[in-house]
This record gives sequence, structure tokens and C-alpha cells, in this order.
Amino acid sequence: MTSPARSAAARFALLYSAQFAAVGVMLPFLPAVLAGHGLSPQEVGAVLAAGSATRLVAAPLLGRAADALGNPRRVLIVAALLAAASALGFALAQLFLALLLVNLVHALCMAPVIPLGDSLAIQASRREGFDYGRVRSAGSIAFIIAAATAGQAVGWGGPAAAVWLYAACLVGAAAAAAMLGRDPAQASPVRRGSGGFRGPFRDPAFALVLPLSALIGGSHALYYGFATIHWQAAGLSPAVIGLLWAEGVVAEVALFLWGRRLADRLGAPGLAALAAAAGVLRWGVTAETTWLPALATVQLLHAATFGAMHLAAMRVLSRQPPERAATAQTLHASLGGGLASGVLMLAAGPLYAAAGGAGFWVMAGLCVLALPVTLALRRRLASPAPAP
Repeated sequence: MTSPARSAAARFALLYSAQFAAVGVMLPFLPAVLAGHGLSPQEVGAVLAAGSATRLVAAPLLGRAADALGNPRRVLIVAALLAAASALGFALAQLFLALLLVNLVHALCMAPVIPLGDSLAIQASRREGFDYGRVRSAGSIAFIIAAATAGQAVGWGGPAAAVWLYAACLVGAAAAAAMLGRDPAQASPVRRGSGGFRGPFRDPAFALVLPLSALIGGSHALYYGFATIHWQAAGLSPAVIGLLWAEGVVAEVALFLWGRRLADRLGAPGLAALAAAAGVLRWGVTAETTWLPALATVQLLHAATFGAMHLAAMRVLSRQPPERAATAQTLHASLGGGLASGVLMLAAGPLYAAAGGAGFWVMAGLCVLALPVTLALRRRLASPAPAP
């Protein structure tokens, strides 16, 4: 790797570290922060759902604006700083309506932060030649460290400590984005945001990566929502369950760090097919047994079900020209990720109540549906990359 490529990779690794440290701090503890202000479980759910809905709508709009302005990096910096400022409202507000408003404003500011980081990183990796997966692994590692650090901070200073740590991480993300420097491939005024929301669909592969991400990514809904409950009911201790979750993230990091040769060999269709096939196996085993050795084995497949699908999606999205990159990333984050995951998470509760662990077969079924889409993606990728 050349010296400029190493420098660019280091700067993006720093950005990912700050971004995902923020997620690792707040994702586990925001419900506790809200409950600590006296909100009921129903009110906590309403606040979280309102934020999710806001992000789904705001991300594509702000991604489109970033492309129209021709400066996604500047939009990322401003969004991260506003997200940090609005996050402090979680520590200062007290009543339900005030916290609801805080979360709506914060979700609006936070919506483009990670997709714009991905957009800039993908474009830079294509331009500079660094390994995107290895750089992205910094985010996963930071998530693990930050979650553990936040747990200690909350134990020492209460849930509000997580809010201040979260805001600090977002300020760090803004600073890291400022260090990226101006993108030499930044769009000219004539071609900024070319094509609007329809622009990314000029690539025939883009329309297929959306359902692939929705099906394979969405198949994790029951796992995220009810795996811990299911395993506790089977008699596994909290410590063991924590190790199972950590094992999955460590496997993901390993793929990002050392999987470039595999990713190059498989390409986006092969990576997506690997993710879908691994999902069928992972969720099928999880549906049928809570025997610890079996669970420990299939948790390694998180590297495929999450990591391989993420790399597949990024490879498809890297085909977009710079003037449509932010729009494509935010559309993918909302339509291929957030919307499907939100709907499936809502369905996961009734599914688990009705079927228990057998509900994981439905998640396996989603991965079965994804398999023919991977074949269609292979055919679509035979087409040339989209013209600007």
C-alpha cells in the first residue's frame, strides 16, 4: 500500500472508530436513560420508534442534499456536531414530550452520519486502493470497547454518564471527518446530485442489493430482539450469553480484517450468496437447539450473515459515481436496512410469542428467499457500471 493510501486508511479508521464508539455507547443505554427520567416502558418505546421513523425519512433526504451541495464531508461534519449538541438533551430534558422532541431532533441530525461516512470511505478506497474491510473493522472493534467502557461509566455515574460520553464521541467523529480533507473527486456544480433519488437506480444492480440487504439483514430481527430472552429461558447464564454475542462481533471483525482475498474472489454476488446460505444454517440451528456447543459454532456465522452481506452491499454501492454516492448510501441505509429491520422487529414480538425459538425458521426462510436474488445480482453485475 502506498503512503497516501495508508494515510487515507488511517483517517477513515479514525472516523469509523469515533462513529461506532458513539453507537456502542448509546445503543445499549438509551432505554435506560429514558427510563431513568421516569418514562414508562410504553413511553420509552414511543420515543425510540419516533426516532427510528425520523431516521428512515431523514437519511435519504439529507443524503440527496449532500450530493446536491457537492460536499458530503461538510454535511457529515455539521450533522455530527448537531447530533452531539442535541444528544445532550437526553441528560437535560425530563418530561416525556421534551424527550420525544429531543429524540426527533437528534434522529434528524444523526440520520446521515454513518451512511455519509460509508459513502466517503467507499469512494476513497476505490480511488486510493486501501482495503475497505480492514478500515471498517476499526468501527467494530471500537463498538466493543465503547460498550464495555460505557457500562463502567454508567455503573459509576448513572445512565446520564452515557449521554456525555456519547456526545464526546460524536464530536470526535466530526473532528475525524474534518481531517479527511476535501475529496478531489467532488462533483462539479453541473453534475451535483445527478438524477435525484432515481439516479442510483441507473445501476441495475442497485435495485437488487436493496431486497438482499432487507432479507438477509432483516433476518437478524428475532436474534436482536429475543435471542437473549430465549437463551435465558433455556438456562444459559448472562455471562455465557454475553460471550455468545461477543463471539459474533469478533468473527465479524476477523472477516473485515483478513477477508479481502475471499471477498475479491467471491465478488458481491458470491458474498451475498454466502451470507444467505449461512443465514439458513445459522437460524435453522438456532431454531432447533439451545445446546451451547451448537450455538457457539453457529455464532461464528455472524461474520457471513452480517459481515459478508455488508461487504457485498458496499461493493455494489461503490459502482455509483461520486455525485450520486451519498444518495445511494442513504437510500440503502433506509430502504435496505432500517425499514425492513423495523418492520421485522415489530413482527418479531408476536412471532416469538407464538412460536418461541421455532420462529428462527422464519428468519431462515427470509435467507432462502434471498438466494435467487443473488443469482439475479450476478447477472446484473455483468452490466457495466452506471454512467454519470
